[in-house]
Amino acid sequence: YTDRLMSSNPLVVIPARMASTRLPGKPLADVAGEPLIVRVWRSAVAAALGPVVVACAEAEIAEAVTAAGGKAVLTRADHASGSDRVFEAAENLDPEGAHRVIVNLQGDMLARDASFLRRILAPIEGGADIATLVKKIVNPVEATDPSVVKAVVSFAPGATVGRALYFSRATVPAGEGALYHHIGVYAYRRRALAEFVRLGPSAREREFGLEQLRALDAGMAIGARLVDIFPLGVDTPADLVRAQAMIGELHRTD
Repeated sequence: YTDRLMSSNPLVVIPARMASTRLPGKPLADVAGEPLIVRVWRSAVAAALGPVVVACAEAEIAEAVTAAGGKAVLTRADHASGSDRVFEAAENLDPEGAHRVIVNLQGDMLARDASFLRRILAPIEGGADIATLVKKIVNPVEATDPSVVKAVVSFAPGATVGRALYFSRATVPAGEGALYHHIGVYAYRRRALAEFVRLGPSAREREFGLEQLRALDAGMAIGARLVDIFPLGVDTPADLVRAQAMIGELHRTD
């Protein structure tokens, strides 16, 4: 099974830019002695999913990554989304299309266990155009929190891979079923990423601020893999404190 997945020769691209409304200069924010972007790069490498490259809007990000031994590529600074930046980097690095799957890992996403990233390929193996990850919501506060993106997913009984039907920041009626917290990491078939970028934002994407709605509006199949690890997204100074504590704890247990 793993061999079949890896035959897609995935390339992991981490988009990063210095402009962040809530945490300016976020990629270079210190997390236990290293820039955040370097921590995310190390985590992606540890997942052993495939080659990892950071797609940077600014030279100082590239310099931090290469100083740590990583690979970085400069992209246009004016991209509207991380997906556009990822696509430019993939086309520049691999114009022949040898990497048939491109993984878009956010540059602010840290996890205690990097293996969660390997789960992202399962929906692609099942035929999806795009794959993403979800975790069951267990805290009822998250079910109504507009900062939590909820995913409506059709899972067969006992299955861990299902079809994503909708995404919403608003409260989603769940009936007797489970609610799922969307994890913003994606794997694209190469052709699907090219089409996604070509389409540009859809009306619902602009209205709700959720990029994945563009794919659903275009009829693309998004597959969701259920995981039990929720990575920490670093969006605010408070998140940065939590990231520092998490990395510090991991160092103490090594």
